[in-house]
Amino acid sequence: MVANSTPQIIMSLDLGTTSTRVALYDADGTTVTIVGREHQQYFPHPGWVEHDAAEIWANIRELAALALARAQLTAADIAAIGITNQRETIVAWDATTSHPVHRAIVWQDARTDATIQQLIAAGENTRIQQTTGLNLSAYFSASKMAWILAHNVEAARLAEQGTLRFGTIDSWIIWNLTGGAVHATDITNASRTSLMNIHTGTWDFQLGRVFGLEPELLASTLPEIYPSVHHYGTVMPGLAIGGLPITGVLGDQQAASFGQTIFSAGEAKNTYGTGCFLLYNTGKEPVLSNNGLLTTVAYQLPDQDPVYALEGSVAQAGSVVQWLRDQIGLIQSSTDIETLANSVDDHGGVYFVPAFSGLFAPWWRPDASGTIIGLTSYATAGHIARATLDATAYQTLDVVKAVETDTGQQLQRLNVDGGMSVNNQLMQFQADILEVDIYRSADIETTARGAAYAAGLGIGVWDSTDQLRQLWQSGGHWSPSIDTATRQRLITGWHAAIEHAIGWPVDETG
Repeated sequence: MVANSTPQIIMSLDLGTTSTRVALYDADGTTVTIVGREHQQYFPHPGWVEHDAAEIWANIRELAALALARAQLTAADIAAIGITNQRETIVAWDATTSHPVHRAIVWQDARTDATIQQLIAAGENTRIQQTTGLNLSAYFSASKMAWILAHNVEAARLAEQGTLRFGTIDSWIIWNLTGGAVHATDITNASRTSLMNIHTGTWDFQLGRVFGLEPELLASTLPEIYPSVHHYGTVMPGLAIGGLPITGVLGDQQAASFGQTIFSAGEAKNTYGTGCFLLYNTGKEPVLSNNGLLTTVAYQLPDQDPVYALEGSVAQAGSVVQWLRDQIGLIQSSTDIETLANSVDDHGGVYFVPAFSGLFAPWWRPDASGTIIGLTSYATAGHIARATLDATAYQTLDVVKAVETDTGQQLQRLNVDGGMSVNNQLMQFQADILEVDIYRSADIETTARGAAYAAGLGIGVWDSTDQLRQLWQSGGHWSPSIDTATRQRLITGWHAAIEHAIGWPVDETG
């Protein structure tokens, strides 16, 4: 730790899809401690995914205190707090009680697919993409808000009274940390709602009408939008972190990019977590995709224009390993997947398309379903494990090729992080199938680190992004090792498997 008369430790609150973590970093970028806890996943119907926002808030309170205790620190030793969160997930709550009126609807949730398809058929996609940079999809927040208003009587009643609040998880936590004094979000999270104008960085309330949301309602329920580095407010007294300023907020993938110090146009990172997310920095101008990618805000510093990115979002990555563990029982722990995959020499002709909630970028096919194809009596559990890991690399390939087509630039290097990036077999196959060098961050938890970097910039622990670049350290490097013919044969097989996965009817009555 750094000896200084003023606090130099940053606390990062990492509000992920499956767990919540609290991390502490010093001014050298060294991790002081990380504590975490999983939260309950609710699947009330096929394709539906929900969280208890009150549980997440309770976990944050307890974990923040635990992190301080483990590091033998107090709030007086902390300079500021950074927040990063699962994006698109929407919370609706009562402003007078600060109680949620419905479980949070998670980004993976597909309940509004039918509505989205109707909007696409009505020709609304072009308008939405040109204004927000996003394709029409159940993935984003707006249709989730409309669903809550249409199906939750209490939410509708509060909306009429003017006391309903909508927000992504960052807004929910900022609201609670400040005792309801601040209703805010950062520009990266706002850019994932289908309600923010990507060119101006402000809400376009008129877009709400596309989803059945009245502009007046949105004006009273949505948070204020601020830069990623900004003084959002001060934590209320009575908590272990009471009195601390919140000075940095980033959506989780943007935070991972920030933690990887992807600050310049042409640089890219891929995070292998619950989903898989590639961000390619395009600089100060938003690039609208013609190949199924999303235009998003990478970050915004104070008094500067936003920095934009193209993003490819893969819905299922690490979550498929959890599925093999929890639903199928093929492995006992997530770390077993690499050992099982390494028990075979190759995929044995087996391809796994994990389209559990449809296919995201660049396909955007909600009618795709999970498909394992190529099974023969030769196939073993090892081949299925190998196909599971390969699927993440193949989906990343599809996204990278779309980026290269949109930008006219060939990717030279890919920085990687996230829980699945510890899998060396997967990283080698990713290098092979992409035909680019892969560099893994020494700290694979760059999401929490990115939020800390933003908060540290906001409070003066670091002065510039150039200073942050000097903190990046490599934790592994892989170069391509297969020939062109083999690579092409594998890719052809993958795309054939994709065609089989699309359009398969799913019986949702069970």
